[in-house]
Amino acid sequence: MAITEAEPTASKNAWRQITPGVEGWTRTARPGDPNKYFMVSTDCHVTEPLSFLRNVEPEYLDRIPRTEEREDGSKWMITEGNQPMMVVPGAKTKTVQEQQVFERAEHNRHSGSRMEDEDLLRVKSGRSIEQRLADQLVDGVDAELLFPNTGLLCWATPDPRFAMAMCRAWNRWAHDHVGEHMQGPNPRILPMALIASGDIDGAMAEVRWAAEHGFRGVCLGNSPAYGPNVPGSLQYNDPAFEPLWSTIEETGLVITFHVSTGRDPRAVGGNGGAIINYVCHSMETTIEPMVQLITSGVIERHPGIRAGLVESGIGFLPWMLEAMDYAYKAHHFWVRPVIPDLPSEYFRRNCFATFQEDHVGLALVEQLDLVDNVMWANDYPHHEGSWPHSAAAIERMMGHLREDSRAKILGLNAARVFGLTPARG
Repeated sequence: MAITEAEPTASKNAWRQITPGVEGWTRTARPGDPNKYFMVSTDCHVTEPLSFLRNVEPEYLDRIPRTEEREDGSKWMITEGNQPMMVVPGAKTKTVQEQQVFERAEHNRHSGSRMEDEDLLRVKSGRSIEQRLADQLVDGVDAELLFPNTGLLCWATPDPRFAMAMCRAWNRWAHDHVGEHMQGPNPRILPMALIASGDIDGAMAEVRWAAEHGFRGVCLGNSPAYGPNVPGSLQYNDPAFEPLWSTIEETGLVITFHVSTGRDPRAVGGNGGAIINYVCHSMETTIEPMVQLITSGVIERHPGIRAGLVESGIGFLPWMLEAMDYAYKAHHFWVRPVIPDLPSEYFRRNCFATFQEDHVGLALVEQLDLVDNVMWANDYPHHEGSWPHSAAAIERMMGHLREDSRAKILGLNAARVFGLTPARG
């Protein structure tokens, strides 16, 4: 039965468990299935302590992100590149805006008091390696790509050298935290090394360090210069990045671009802010760096580069590919450089995108020959992810796909790109 807003007593998480079942499936994503698909969650997050930043070089210690308490008892996260963000409400804090006439009384409360037990479980999860291994096991996940949580603040400064210092601190913390689970031919956890690309020399040195220490990919900010685009700011189409692209290609590390990097993802406050920021200032920011790599000739010059967009979904892919190809042809007299192939062909050969629940994108992947370019993720332990009900989410989305398509999207594509050897296909 579908849960609707007209049922105020219904769990707000009930929709997560709705499934059409697996009739006609010869394999499933259910953890107890002896013939379960090999599953790699290509977007997961660690819940790291902010104390990892204490390992930055001494000259930066007085600038690292910090929490400040105000007179009303509220606590705020302060960074150089973002507006202050409330992380703990004050004693008199009720809501962040006035109640609307169409809202029920239960909506006029701070978000923390509106959470259900399952929401609180996500908040508390992912803090230890033992916990995340157990949690992923019951969700059917065989391996995961690991991205930061608080560590996303490593990019939140307009100073690229300071950003690179914070990225270095996170990378060393992650290497120590994950330990043996990121080593060997089939690691359970694959952290992505954070790179502040605006510091090109520091970025190249860190890419080499990451390759030497067992990392299989790097995460670059969605813009090399943190903040809104301004004329003259450094962009990924700049020839100055050629040494970095060469270094990444030589090491074989995979490039990832994660949502909520490159600029403040909480740019809009007030009415509708949570959805506005999610759609406009977090999700869509991965598009530009990918288009820049393709259309400026980076991938043509460096055919060994593999690059992916993480957590931004796949529903936009058909539009992005068509828009690039259309501009390539319709604006032929303006286009420089004239790359030998259509932009969409570079994406299909070298690139990918990850999603959590994306019915629109999956409706077209077979028709548009994109099965090899999309990867599933449960986004553990974030609220927008499918954990701990991933099997139900997969069954809602993938019933129309061929079995070989499901196998690729759920794990085999990630195994191919990140060098894993799955125990089963």
